[in-house]
Amino acid sequence: MYLSADDILSADDLVRESVEVPEWGGTVLVQGMSGTDRDHFEAQMLNDKMDGVVKDKALDNYRARLAAACIVNADGKRLFQGAAVKRLGEKSAQALSRVVDVASRLSGLTNEDAQELTGN
Repeated sequence: MYLSADDILSADDLVRESVEVPEWGGTVLVQGMSGTDRDHFEAQMLNDKMDGVVKDKALDNYRARLAAACIVNADGKRLFQGAAVKRLGEKSAQALSRVVDVASRLSGLTNEDAQELTGN
């Protein structure tokens, strides 16, 4: 038996995980990106013709942008947007890396994907 379109569209498939961040004094909720969210995240790094990664754009605040795309409240709404993402990038690299590791895993973002996106 195969899944129907309704089966797929009604599945609650965005996985969440609590991540302890001692540097921030508590726990954050990290949610894997949807397909649309990941496409948007990756598109922010492409050149104007959408045919190649611009290394400066890819590396600029990468950890904070990925963490901001995945840190959510209990309702699944992002905690960081706009100027707050830049401020998030000014926080501890160790804390951000802890969140980014989980965000990457939950979003299916492999090391190879990250290397391609950052031009490494």
